[in-house]
Amino acid sequence: MSGEQRKKIIILMINMFIAVGSFGIIIPILPAYLQSINQGGTAAGLMIAIFAGTQLIFSPIAGKWSDQYGRRKMIIYGLAGLTLSMFIFYAVNSIWLLYASRVIGGVGAALLIPAIFAYVADITTMGQRAKGNSLVSAAMSLGIVIGPGIGGFLADFGLKIPFLVSALVSLVAVLFSMMLLENSETEEATAARAAIQDNESMVSKLARSVKMPYFIPLVITLVMSFGLMAYESVLGLFLDKQYGATPQQIALMVTATGIVSVIVQLFLVDRIVRIFGEIAVLNIFIGVAALGFLLSLFTGSYSLFFVISLIIFLATSILRPVLNTLISKMAGNEQGFAMGMNNAYMSIGNVLGPTLAGVLFDVQIMYPFVLGLVLLLVTLGITIVWQKRTLKHSALANK
Repeated sequence: MSGEQRKKIIILMINMFIAVGSFGIIIPILPAYLQSINQGGTAAGLMIAIFAGTQLIFSPIAGKWSDQYGRRKMIIYGLAGLTLSMFIFYAVNSIWLLYASRVIGGVGAALLIPAIFAYVADITTMGQRAKGNSLVSAAMSLGIVIGPGIGGFLADFGLKIPFLVSALVSLVAVLFSMMLLENSETEEATAARAAIQDNESMVSKLARSVKMPYFIPLVITLVMSFGLMAYESVLGLFLDKQYGATPQQIALMVTATGIVSVIVQLFLVDRIVRIFGEIAVLNIFIGVAALGFLLSLFTGSYSLFFVISLIIFLATSILRPVLNTLISKMAGNEQGFAMGMNNAYMSIGNVLGPTLAGVLFDVQIMYPFVLGLVLLLVTLGITIVWQKRTLKHSALANK
């Protein structure tokens, strides 16, 4: 990459890190805060579902806006939405206003995330795209790791202090982007896209995505998000009930898996893709993730489950940027739409995963892992068939 490309990627990484990290700050104190306003598990679950559901609804629209009005504007507006959401969280105690803040935050995330990945596609070549996406994904993982740790430290100064710090950090990101982030393409290219009329509903966009060449990667994104969020949502409960794990042991596992994600995305993804290619990497690491879910059914100790969790997160850390890159390469000139649909499918998984996992966990604590295993095995079969068809079509096209 050139010096100018690296500068822009670094700015995007900082934005992604701040956006994810600023929300991560509130995670450790959210249960205690909800309890302080006489709310419990139902409210905590709705906080996740409302955010993910709003992100799902707005992602296709936001992706198209990214194509029409430019990536820079959507990134700034998205960060502004997240900032407003955090300020509301700090300023009020009404549960209904807190739910409203999650709606605003979901809109902000829907504007921000597809615009960032579309920006990466604009400023990189096909060969550079995997590295660009893995760097941005690493910044996301780093935010997930560092945010909760900072939140736990800040909670010593007051239960609502993490909310205020989160809002102020997000505001800094807005100002930072307004001053330093340049447009990713020429004004003429953006204007040409802005002239395109978009009257599609979200349902129509989802229907159109089925016909796209990158539909299978979108499905894999949904399944991966479903499985990962289902896994994460019951992880603490499972460790506590199955192994009597302490909060410190649970926090150690979350931090360790996050660190693995950062290291893998910074140093390994690009090399692995160059050696094997995107589709082969998908097959390999969907298989690795499925193996992890299978082994989790037979673990007898916290330590062994810890190791298996590292394997699962290692696989998903590789799959996420590879899927983004594959979808981007297959999207052509519709980067915003493709990244918006990518975010939409991810949000579907983020909504359904925790909801279904919680229900299954109450029936039998191993059922969420069984469900994840079944879905991954089905996805692996679909991906292998898709790979064979893709190779067949390529061979026919080259004749």
